[in-house]
Amino acid sequence: MAKISPQEIKDLMKSTGVGMMDCKKALEEAEGDREKAVQLLREKGLATQAKKSGRVAAEGIVTAVVEGNVGAVVEVNIETDFAANNEEFKAFVNSVAKTVIEKNPADVEALKACTISGGDKSVEETLQDLFIKIRENMVIRRFERLEGTLVPYVHGGGSIGVMVQLDTDLPADKVFETGKNCALQVAAMNPAYLNREAVPASVLENEKTIIMAQMAEDPKMASKPEQVRAKIAEGKVGKYYSENCLLEQAYVKDDKVNVGSYVASEAKALGGKIEVAKFIRFERGEGSEKKADDFAAEVAAMAKGNG
Repeated sequence: MAKISPQEIKDLMKSTGVGMMDCKKALEEAEGDREKAVQLLREKGLATQAKKSGRVAAEGIVTAVVEGNVGAVVEVNIETDFAANNEEFKAFVNSVAKTVIEKNPADVEALKACTISGGDKSVEETLQDLFIKIRENMVIRRFERLEGTLVPYVHGGGSIGVMVQLDTDLPADKVFETGKNCALQVAAMNPAYLNREAVPASVLENEKTIIMAQMAEDPKMASKPEQVRAKIAEGKVGKYYSENCLLEQAYVKDDKVNVGSYVASEAKALGGKIEVAKFIRFERGEGSEKKADDFAAEVAAMAKGNG
């Protein structure tokens, strides 16, 4: 058997988009013949992943998983919502989240190199195996990992994933309902910050600038003394807090109180301390644009390739 160098494996991975172990096996089977190895990968349906990798995968699943006092929020994208409902894809996403919890990888690339939870292959190799069955581009887009008293919530079958971290001296089961309600709030109202202290000074200054400019354009406001306008601006900044800070938002289940007051009342009723320390919210596909594929052109290109 020909000895295969790491560089040969790396080059084949780069040109085909196929995982390390599959490239190594193909090169060994082809006795080091690169072209034959590519042919073997194509025959196994692996090398087509490289062709599909240019397509935007903006569907998929966001999940939030907690095991003990460690949790992870993960987004894995795929091309179509139909494929996102595949049970094997769902299981893969869940296993990826568990891998994050167990291995604590530094980033997505490190995660791909980890042995997947409950399996004997790497996350990347498992993804490649799944591609053979589903035949759609899949991307592990992002994850965050937290430790502490955690409450997860997944909305809409994986369209939004939320994790709330509580600072409490009470048992986790006692504060679960409070955390769940806060997670529901985060999912529904999408706060940008935890509290007003978390809002960057630059953001506040920008808001004040916008408010003052708006008042200058309003004849009724423009005629008012500057100190009056400044006070009105401060009031409007207060509204910014109530719209964008979780603890100052009106509580969705009782809009007579804000979320901070709701949490404080729950802590008092339970006879302990409960504070929201942090939250994570991922929404599927946010920030990525879907490509409008020219179907006719794609079919023509496929026909030409087969001609």
